[in-house]
Amino acid sequence: MTTSVDRPIVFIRPRDQKPSWLKVKAPGSPEYIRLKRLMGELHLNTVCEEAHCPNIGECWQHGTATFMILGDVCTRNCPYCAVAHGRPAGLDTAEPARVAEAAERMRLRYVVITSVDRDDLADGGASIFSGTIAEIRKRLPSCRVEVLIPDFQGKEAALHAVLDAGPDILNHNTETVPRLYRMARPGGRYPRTLELLDRARRYAPQIPTKSGLMVGLGETWDELAATLADLRSVGCAILTIGQYLSPSAAHLPVARYYHPEEFDMLKSTALSMGFGHVESGPLVRSSYHAHEQAEAYDESICPPRA
Repeated sequence: MTTSVDRPIVFIRPRDQKPSWLKVKAPGSPEYIRLKRLMGELHLNTVCEEAHCPNIGECWQHGTATFMILGDVCTRNCPYCAVAHGRPAGLDTAEPARVAEAAERMRLRYVVITSVDRDDLADGGASIFSGTIAEIRKRLPSCRVEVLIPDFQGKEAALHAVLDAGPDILNHNTETVPRLYRMARPGGRYPRTLELLDRARRYAPQIPTKSGLMVGLGETWDELAATLADLRSVGCAILTIGQYLSPSAAHLPVARYYHPEEFDMLKSTALSMGFGHVESGPLVRSSYHAHEQAEAYDESICPPRA
């Protein structure tokens, strides 16, 4: 068995047969039930539920969640994503205060805010992102805030509005290699993703940028390496790599499942390119252990004294 990054280990499995390392315990802990009730009371959405995240039981048991603002209907129809698509309802300007209330009631020290795409809005929903950051700062001044933003159709003013609110980390997922964008992200553009990350770094260099990739859609190893190099070229500091899991038979199928050893190899490759922190594994998602990712990145640029 070779461990060369030029000839990666390949484990092909039937699309309907998940390997053992992807099996997780069904959620149902008391803390999970409490958080589910709280989200319902405050009329909030979480990407944990909407995207059928496999880590929801673990994360909610530990009192962490990723809030999904701007509704639960996306204006784009990416065939890998479980979030509903269509025509969203109007803008809920009271949502930022409710998210902050939830974060306060959960006594969070780290909050992740993401959203559906809202191409129907002039600013893509940037004002709600900035308002949510501001409300959390009011209630929880010491809480760190990470935002996982859409591309805002390339509108630079929308990106600046979010950065001006002062998030601790700005995340925008690349998702896949450029060749597969037309298939997997028909509403997105690979150059636009790189441009957003580059603009963020130049406009607010004190805010680390982060991005995520999912593997198993049919990409090649060389394409992954080239995408990692592109992300480093625009200063991306934190990277997550996880296995794509098809939400249903109506979504894109899994081309293959990567072995944990392959994820280790991808991590080594990315670190050798200069990423400050890399989280790579079958169940890794952008927000999975996000607070630990941020702390690890902080230590990578400013190691604790012995």
